[in-house]
Amino acid sequence: MTRQACEAITPRQACEAITPFGRRAAAALALLALLSLPASAQGVHPVSGRRIAGVMGVAGANWLVRPERVAEENPEKAIRMLELKPGMIVADIGAGVGYYSLKLASAVGASGKVYATDIQPGMIERLRANLAREGVRNVEPVLSTPTTTGLPTASIDLMILVDVYHEFAEPQKMIAELRRSLKPDGRLVLFEFRKEDPAVPIREEHKMSVAEAKAELEADGLVLEKVLPDLPWQHMMFFRQRTSGK
Repeated sequence: MTRQACEAITPRQACEAITPFGRRAAAALALLALLSLPASAQGVHPVSGRRIAGVMGVAGANWLVRPERVAEENPEKAIRMLELKPGMIVADIGAGVGYYSLKLASAVGASGKVYATDIQPGMIERLRANLAREGVRNVEPVLSTPTTTGLPTASIDLMILVDVYHEFAEPQKMIAELRRSLKPDGRLVLFEFRKEDPAVPIREEHKMSVAEAKAELEADGLVLEKVLPDLPWQHMMFFRQRTSGK
């Protein structure tokens, strides 16, 4: 990886200290930065002041299935930590090509269902192809928009947003829409790279702190229940609907 590519996604002083594994991850993320769509005109979140990141375009879809993702994110462990049950109705928001959707489908079984949403038709096309290739029948692709999910009201037991929320162009509108889609006792789970950890070699606008997530989502009617710190690079933050003013 070149110094220029490293500095595209990490602080300059950190580049020489990145391990070989970290350099591979950084190179992939530098490519991701080049393949991202322009960031929202909104610029920053009005509650936290967090800079809103650009959305990865379809040209970067192969990055979503990179082999290094297993070591960076430990997705099998993440699925276990969700404690899914057969028959649950779940949603993968910003599903891309279905990396997590396929794992969710296995966890909820034939009696369950996965809605896999994305705002880009090209991602939905690749997702459908992956589902057909794997013979998966309990995942429904849904083309959404930056402010609508396309999901039924009060239908979702649990929804996951894997490295997605920080890219929402209009986060407050989208959280309202996600809340509409959740059941009253449903849960929303954010996976976000840990901003508090300088060792995570990701650009700042693609990371979030627990404090940022809590401030933003609780201002929009959700409540942070717990944070699980057991993944290699990511926070796993569980939110529920606010009820009775609590």
